[in-house]
Amino acid sequence: MPNMRRFRLIVIGDEILSGRRQDKHMAKLIELLSERGLQLSGTEYVGDDPEQITATLKRSFASGDIVFCTGGIGSTPDDHTRQCAAQALGLPLHLHSEARDLILNRIRTLAADDPAKASLDLVENKLRLQMGEFPVGSAIIPNSYNQIPGFSIHEHYFTPGFPVMAEPMMIWVLDTIYPDLCHRQEFAEKSFIVPLAMEAQLTPLMQEIESRHASVKVFSLPSVGDPARSGIFAKRHIELGVKGSPEEVRLAYDELKAGVISSGNEVHEVHK
Repeated sequence: MPNMRRFRLIVIGDEILSGRRQDKHMAKLIELLSERGLQLSGTEYVGDDPEQITATLKRSFASGDIVFCTGGIGSTPDDHTRQCAAQALGLPLHLHSEARDLILNRIRTLAADDPAKASLDLVENKLRLQMGEFPVGSAIIPNSYNQIPGFSIHEHYFTPGFPVMAEPMMIWVLDTIYPDLCHRQEFAEKSFIVPLAMEAQLTPLMQEIESRHASVKVFSLPSVGDPARSGIFAKRHIELGVKGSPEEVRLAYDELKAGVISSGNEVHEVHK
C-alpha cells in the first residue's frame, strides 16, 4: 500500500563518525516527515570508504524503500558517493545535461563578468562540472542554495552534506515527488509515566494490547532517573505509551493505563 512506504536516511562522512561534526540530518528529516504525516523508519551512518559506501547503497537500492542520502557528492578526494552509487547499480557516470547548464550558470555567476574566471580550462571549474556527473538515468534535485544540483535514481535522493542545502532539497523531494503519500494516514501518540516499575512486569500487558489492536505499537522507554530533576523524573521510571491511528490509540491507551493501574502501579499523565 502507498501509505506503507518506508523512508530511510543514509548519512555519509567520516566527520560524523569521528565527532568533528554532529549529524543534523536525522532530526530535520524526522521533523519534515512528521509535518507530512510520515515517519522515518531507519538511519545508517557510513564513513568515506568507497567499498563500504558501494555495499551499503547496493543493499539499499534493493530494499524498495524511499531513501535520502546525504554527503559525499562533491569533487574532493574524500567524496565518493556519486561514483559508488553508479558502481552499486552497474552504471557509468555521465555529465547530466541539466546539471551541466546549472553548474555553468553558477560558474558565470561566480566569475562576475570576468571571462578568465569563467574559463572551463580552470581546474576549479572542471571540478565544479564533475559535480554534475551522475549515474546514467539519474534526475536532478534542485539546489536553491548554490544551484549545484543533487541527483536521484531508483527512489534514492542524494544531497550535499550541508544541512542548509540538504533541507530544502528534502522538502522539494517530499512535496514534488511524494505529495500523494503525505497525510494519507493520521497518526497519534500518547504515553504516561510509571514510577519504579520493571519492564518485565509490564511486558505481558504490552503484548496483550498489541494483540488486540493490530494497528497500534506499544513502546516502553525506561529511565534510571535524573537526580537533577524533581518529582517522578528524579527516580527510576518507565514512559509507557502507544502510537498509531488516533482512534485505535485512544482505545489502546485507556486499556494500557487501566492494566498498569490494576497491576498495582502508579500512573502519571505526560503532557506534551
